[in-house]
Amino acid sequence: MEEKRQIVEKYFNMIYRLALSQTKNREMAEDVVQEVFLRYLKADRGFESEEHIKAWVIRVAINCSHSLFSSSWYKKTAPMSELKDEITFDSEEKSDVYYAVKELAPKYRAVIHLFYYEDMSIDEISKALKVNPSTVKSQLSRGRKLLREKLKGGYDFV
Repeated sequence: MEEKRQIVEKYFNMIYRLALSQTKNREMAEDVVQEVFLRYLKADRGFESEEHIKAWVIRVAINCSHSLFSSSWYKKTAPMSELKDEITFDSEEKSDVYYAVKELAPKYRAVIHLFYYEDMSIDEISKALKVNPSTVKSQLSRGRKLLREKLKGGYDFV
């Protein structure tokens, strides 16, 4: 049980940030994180390695985030607060980028977040999302292009 607690502590912030990038709502992101780690703690499966655990919790976080939007509960509720009112940035440039990323489609938002904010490689993202590396590359490329358009060329995304 101590090992599972260490995994939760290690990946908690990463999963919260990922859920926040997907849901764009603090309360919903907290619900996703809770659900991810409840599923992890209840998981009766043998994980091959810590890399396998990381990929599993990332995949579950994305799946839980997406399933929230299709639930009847979500369709009948309105968020209590807007995320942009609760976040502060060191500079205006960071807020422009952050809000531009928030406006991307979920599939682009996920790969952009994992690549830039979580420093994951294309192969790691591919394994975590269970898609081909070429799919990750194309989604990163398209996401960057969309960001350039939104930001009117003010940033250079590599």
